[in-house]
Amino acid sequence: PQIVLSVYGPDFFGHDVVRGYGAVHVPFVPGRHKRTIAMFVPESTSRLQQLTSWFTGRRPEFTDPKVVAQGEGREVTRVRSQGFVTISFNVM
Repeated sequence: PQIVLSVYGPDFFGHDVVRGYGAVHVPFVPGRHKRTIAMFVPESTSRLQQLTSWFTGRRPEFTDPKVVAQGEGREVTRVRSQGFVTISFNVM
C-alpha cells in the first residue's frame, strides 16, 4: 500500500493551487517509522502556457492520483522539485 499526498495552498492572488505531490510506501514492519517524501509539481511545457497559467491563475495539475502513485507515464511529464514532507507511521 501507498499514501499519495496532494498539497494545496493559496498563491499570490488568493487562488487555491497545487503546492506539491508525493507518494510513499507504507511500512509493514511493526513499530514507529518516519519517512521523508520528496514533493514535486508539474510544469508547463512552453513559455506561452506558463504566461497563460500565470494570468488565469490555473496552474498544471494531475487529474488522476494514480499518476503520482505509479511511475508509468511520468517520465515524459515535466516536473519541478518542491520541497519535502515528513510523515510518521505507528504500525501495529
